[in-house]
Amino acid sequence: MAMGGAFPFQWPAEPADPGLDVALPPLPTAVPDAGMASYYAADAATVPMAPPPDFAAALAAMRREEEEAAGIRLVHLLMSCAGAVEAGDHAAASACLADAHAALAAVSPASGIGRVAVHFTAALSRRLFPPTPSPPPPPAAGDVVADHAFLYHHFYEAGPYLKFAHFTANQAILEAVQGCKHVHIIDFNLMQGLQWPALIQALALRPGGPPFLRLTGIGPPSPPGRDDLRDVGVRLADLARSVRVHFSFRGVAANRLDEVRPWMLQVSQGEAVAVNSVLQLHRLVADPTAADAAPIDAVLDCVSSMRPRVFTVVEQEADHNKPGFLDRFTEALFYYSAVFDSLDAASGGAVDAAAEAYLEREICDIVCAEGAERRERHEPLRRWRDRLGRAGLAGVPLGVNALRQARMLVGLFSGEGHCVEEADGCLTL
Repeated sequence: MAMGGAFPFQWPAEPADPGLDVALPPLPTAVPDAGMASYYAADAATVPMAPPPDFAAALAAMRREEEEAAGIRLVHLLMSCAGAVEAGDHAAASACLADAHAALAAVSPASGIGRVAVHFTAALSRRLFPPTPSPPPPPAAGDVVADHAFLYHHFYEAGPYLKFAHFTANQAILEAVQGCKHVHIIDFNLMQGLQWPALIQALALRPGGPPFLRLTGIGPPSPPGRDDLRDVGVRLADLARSVRVHFSFRGVAANRLDEVRPWMLQVSQGEAVAVNSVLQLHRLVADPTAADAAPIDAVLDCVSSMRPRVFTVVEQEADHNKPGFLDRFTEALFYYSAVFDSLDAASGGAVDAAAEAYLEREICDIVCAEGAERRERHEPLRRWRDRLGRAGLAGVPLGVNALRQARMLVGLFSGEGHCVEEADGCLTL
């Protein structure tokens, strides 16, 4: 019988007593009525039957509850493993990790916690059981750079993070150099130059005409036979020419920002200088327990010496530079859970695998690396304010339209799941 109808039933007959000769009542007769079957017995009232509950919905709700419970248990196992790592108890950490691997099977890899737990479990595995002492030869430096650029581009396309960063930084630069005839932008991480076409086009439409624009792009050295910085500069020069902006480009190759000296940037008298850093400065911060000066100090001294009109800084609002491993691990676990949830919201649940790999590298560095080897040292806004203030840099007020335009941009590129707020004079996504 199809679900949703009434179930046929009858009272069970009493066994016949061989000593009695009693006629049994006639069997019930089925009377169909508009597709529903009811049964009538002699001298008995009709018994109405309610449709059964929606078992599919109930089963789905039960599975969601089970998965949520499994996700909570998985988080506790991962944190217990991190606590054992911090305590130096390898046996306990290994046992918790084994339980976490088993618990992953009960959590959908498509869910936010399932996806992020896979990466944190893998990172803990790598920390507890590092690769053999004789790994295959490392890839060439040029291959590493090209691979990072590929993942960076996919992360740019997957969500609003880098678009928001570029837009807000460009808006601050436009306001700072308003009316200036010679503008010199120094980009601490040129990559594919994705930030600058929008700014060049905005300068082309500036009332009174565009300025003469110089762009100095800093990036890693290219492999033999290639000049990636120059290639980006040529593409930007072609764009500038098409919109009639006088443009000059210069690439500065450096493995680390603290290797760059002011004389390498060739700042000229009369230029309005703007220095731009998107997701770079946190890699120059030292461990809080380190006694030596951090590379960030030399870089900020270099910036201050150029006396820029504006220094635009974009960083993650997180605290992944704590000295205790458990604190750092816990902060990172919840931070990246939110990041993956927001990527789901922006992509409709179909997160780009290359964009996910970009985040996976950050997670692996935070969990596995210690001391000078760790590069991802995100810190909260209040700490950046203090550090920039000690370097002689003061906050610049946001323009009246910055918040409104940033909200419009995020609405265009991310759908639901993101919002832009102003916090202590900064825009936060």
